[in-house]
Amino acid sequence: MTDTAPLPQAAAVPAAAHGADTPAAAPAASPETGTPATPPPGLRDFYENPAVPVASGDGRSRRQARLLAAALAGRPGGTVVDVGCGDGTAAATAAPLLAGHRLIGIDWSQDALRRARPRMGAVVRGELEHGGLPLADGCADAVLFSEILEHLVDPDQALDELRRILKPGGHLMLSTPNLAAWYNRALLLAGVQPVFSEVSLRGIHGRPGSEVVGHLRLYTARALRSFLTASGFEDVKITGAPFHGVPRPLRLVDRAACAVPGAASILLAHARRR
Repeated sequence: MTDTAPLPQAAAVPAAAHGADTPAAAPAASPETGTPATPPPGLRDFYENPAVPVASGDGRSRRQARLLAAALAGRPGGTVVDVGCGDGTAAATAAPLLAGHRLIGIDWSQDALRRARPRMGAVVRGELEHGGLPLADGCADAVLFSEILEHLVDPDQALDELRRILKPGGHLMLSTPNLAAWYNRALLLAGVQPVFSEVSLRGIHGRPGSEVVGHLRLYTARALRSFLTASGFEDVKITGAPFHGVPRPLRLVDRAACAVPGAASILLAHARRR
């Protein structure tokens, strides 16, 4: 199994990751002081590295856009915020399905925003710490949060901030790789490190693939549903999407696995703010 740009995202794993909230952008609390710990400066450098993959998988982007378009049907003129927009490729893929809605991209990386601007138009630099996203409470009808959750040190803080900018009843469209993807189940049985998981920022060890993208957390469908519910969201629905890094001979199997979200490569969650 190859691992080309592990995970499609609203712009891609790394760009979106550092766009919304990198490990450096959401430091964990120090057990000694209870205050945010300063992460290694190399993490920010890692996500700003142009060599880190930032291309999104079109299959995931289109599925997510169709779900959002259906959710916003009959409510034209909504504001959709793509948190962690990366280079804007996923937003460009979704734009035809979201015609009539205002799309705003937010990313932490200046390099990502430079590349996203021609594709999205409205982009702004922001992150989830230091006062949060540069948006007012309850300003968004929907938030896209794609292939970012797996990069975060503090996902609880991130979900709190996304909930803050959503209107009551607003839609959260989140995607993240599935720890229990069909091939990961087989790999674990064979004693092999699962795809999407990483034990180092310097290289790949013990699993298929060759590219490091900075994944810190992985979810199963059950864990993701429980986490979103505990974070103040309701009506959580999880569907599956294919992974563009699956070898060509196995792509039909990967698409078929989407019928069973718990075994799909990518988890697509649609939830509403309480």
